[in-house]
This record gives sequence, structure tokens and C-alpha cells, in this order.
Amino acid sequence: MKNAVSQKNYTYILLDLDGTVTDSMPGITRSVQYALSCFDIQVTDINTLQKFVGPPLKESFMEYYHFSEKMAMKAIEAYRKRFEKIGIYENSVYPSIESLLKELNKAKKKVMLATSKPEIYARQILDYFHLTPYFTFIGGSSLDGSISQKDQVIHLVLERNKINDKNKAVMVGDRKHDIEGAKKTGLDSVGVLYGYGDRQELSLAGANYIVQDIKELSYLLLNER
Repeated sequence: MKNAVSQKNYTYILLDLDGTVTDSMPGITRSVQYALSCFDIQVTDINTLQKFVGPPLKESFMEYYHFSEKMAMKAIEAYRKRFEKIGIYENSVYPSIESLLKELNKAKKKVMLATSKPEIYARQILDYFHLTPYFTFIGGSSLDGSISQKDQVIHLVLERNKINDKNKAVMVGDRKHDIEGAKKTGLDSVGVLYGYGDRQELSLAGANYIVQDIKELSYLLLNER
């Protein structure tokens, strides 16, 4: 793992959404809480559900609550009932993110979203916070589950934008799934510590860089020396 000063001049910046651009924990955890209640599983402390922020939902329901694939899909349906009406707006943009997006655009970087959240929701969130104009492409998972893993989303972003030189692209995210997805698709990765993953998780996943905050992220991506 390298320090926060990038040795490469990245042109394509792929950003995760949850835990990287926005703090979506309240809406996600409360919607998971609702979904679990439909299975008579009562969770009173939503902080225990923070592990659901970032990874694909089906994977999380199966891993943390030992749901079968069929049960996990039903849980996702229940989750979406609450999320698409209420949870999607229980969200906030991290301070200084918009400033970073402006600076990246000013520096002629191509900023793209690569999220495990369904693309339709990701677009609504970016529109709601007036961030859509900063992104040249919005990539997310599909509602039918055909695209759900992070490497699949990253591959979609690279393919749709005809990015062949992977040395010019970097994935930025807060969880191991972002880092592992980047490795599977041959990209460098940056782990951010202001989201929901910790240094150990990001380091073990193989992050090329780990930054403490948005100031360090800006320093790295803009190659300020």
C-alpha cells in the first residue's frame, strides 16, 4: 500500500456512492430494519446494521442472517418498498465532496459513478443533491440482479466508456467490495476511511492507497505535490 501521494495521473475517477459520496447509512439501515421485521426479526439498534452499507444487499442478507437466496430476494423486495419512498432521502452529502467534484471537473478528470446500488436509485440520489452534472457516467447494479457484484459494475463502466488503458483509471470506495472489485477488473484502488470500512478491512482487501479524509483524497487524485 502506498502513501496518499499518487504516482500516477488518473484520468478516469470511478467513485462509489454509499459511504464515499453520500452518507446513506440512515436510509439503508432503517430499510433493512423494516425488511427484517417482515421476517419477524426485530432489530432495535440500527447501528448494528451498518455492515449493510455498501455491499450488495442479497449477499449481506445471506451472509449476516443466513437467508437462502429466495429469502434474500424477498427481503430485497421488502427493503425496496420502504427505501424507494423514504429511505432514499434519509441521506446526506459528505462535506467537501461537491468541492472535490468541482475540482476534478476543473482538472478535466472524467468522474464516473460505480455503485452496487441499483442505477435507478443512484440517479435519483445524485439528482436530488444536484450532483449529476459532475458525473460523465452513472453506473450501478440492475434491479433484476443480473448486475450486482462490484466488479460487474466496474466492468460495465469501463466497457460503456471504452476505457482500455486501465492505468488511467482508479476506483475510490470505502468497503472491501470496492477494492476487491477494482482488483478483479485490473484497476488501482483508493480506500477512504471517512465511510464505513476501517483501515484493516481496506488494507487486507489490497487497496493501493488509503486516505483519511476528503482533503487527502483530493491531494491524491489531483496530484498536488
